[in-house]
Formats: sequence, structure tokens, C-alpha cells
Amino acid sequence: MEMSITKPAAKWFINELDLEENDAIRFFARYGGFCGVHKGFSLALEKSEPNNPGLNVKEEGILFYVEQSDVWYFDNKNFHIKYSRKFDEIEYVIK
Repeated sequence: MEMSITKPAAKWFINELDLEENDAIRFFARYGGFCGVHKGFSLALEKSEPNNPGLNVKEEGILFYVEQSDVWYFDNKNFHIKYSRKFDEIEYVIK
């Protein structure tokens, strides 16, 4: 199981969330919605310091991570974060 983020996606997060070097973004499972992995759950994010990261990647000076307690959400699949220029939004690919 791996986590990756493209440079354009990292730059999008920096611009949209007004991030600075050494900030951290946590991805986590939240109850509600549907993201294609587990019915009734969706992926959420917050600016937060890591406690016990299970997956992580650093790009453009920002740490993007998933806590060990939320790794179950990815069901042993890889988690890729991309930027869509066409829609000017982030795309999550879990496979």
C-alpha cells in the first residue's frame, strides 16, 4: 500500500489552503457520503500534525498523510492524489 501526490496537486493544496512549508494535511475516513471504497464513508481532510502516520508522502515541503487508525479505509489499495487541470480540482485515485 502506497500513497503519492503529484506536484500540481500539492501546489493546488498550498494555494487553496494557504499552506506554508512544514505544514501537514491529514486524510481520514468520515462517516457519510460515498467515495467508492466503503459504502457510507467518504474521504475528508484537515490541516493537522501527525500522531501515528500509516501512510505519508512529502511534496513541495508539505506532509500529506493518513493516520494508522484510518488506513483500513484504503482496503490495502494505493492512494494517489492528482490535480485535474480541466476541472481545476483534486482527484483521488484508490486502486
